[in-house]
Amino acid sequence: MGSGFYQVVATALQSLSSRLLPAQCALCGGACAQVLCAPCRAQYLGQLRPRCRRCANPLDDVSTLCGRCLRHPPAYDATVTAADYAAPVDQLLLQLKFGARLALAPLFAQLLVDAVQQQTEWQAPQWLCPVPLGPARLAERGFNQALEIARPLARALAIPLLPRLAIRVRDTRAQSALEPRKRQANLVRAFVVAPEHAARVRGGHVGIVDDVMSSGHTADALAAAFKRHGAARVTILVMARTPPH
Repeated sequence: MGSGFYQVVATALQSLSSRLLPAQCALCGGACAQVLCAPCRAQYLGQLRPRCRRCANPLDDVSTLCGRCLRHPPAYDATVTAADYAAPVDQLLLQLKFGARLALAPLFAQLLVDAVQQQTEWQAPQWLCPVPLGPARLAERGFNQALEIARPLARALAIPLLPRLAIRVRDTRAQSALEPRKRQANLVRAFVVAPEHAARVRGGHVGIVDDVMSSGHTADALAAAFKRHGAARVTILVMARTPPH
């Protein structure tokens, strides 16, 4: 059966459980009508900090770029993130990605909108493209978490969503399962721009949407594919950014 079938089933089960079980905060478990209670949202989310404008790594001051981006600029031009990938926020991302808790996706989209609205030099992309999954990973999971976030994000920002703007042409090993030095090689030529969109990309500004940005190699590989096809600018919009170790 196709991945769409599994997504429909997951959504139906989630809807049924929401009717049968009392609403709970996804973090503290307290009763609330929303996905997150107000105290948890105030404590763990929405507190933006100085970040590198290019890769969104945390900075100690208001410098615009981190040392790494100054020395080795990535293929993308800017990154907006809503939070650090750290406890307890990381559990929310895991609930979406591996627990099929799709109701979290609109929350992540809204948090990204809040982060965008606080950017002083925001340049809106012309289109949004979620990081594509390979066929095997999509069939296994039943949905693409990046696409689930991108749908409500595109509506909120009034930016067209093009889920097939890029294609993952080969299944790669999960980045989280690899040593840092092997992650970049794992993604070499993993993405291509869809032929029917090649002319659209040339000279344009593409926004890439994902759930988590760790080493940045996935974003860099996809951005490089767009740049090879003549994209003038690539912006990353990611729910959480893993702080450097």
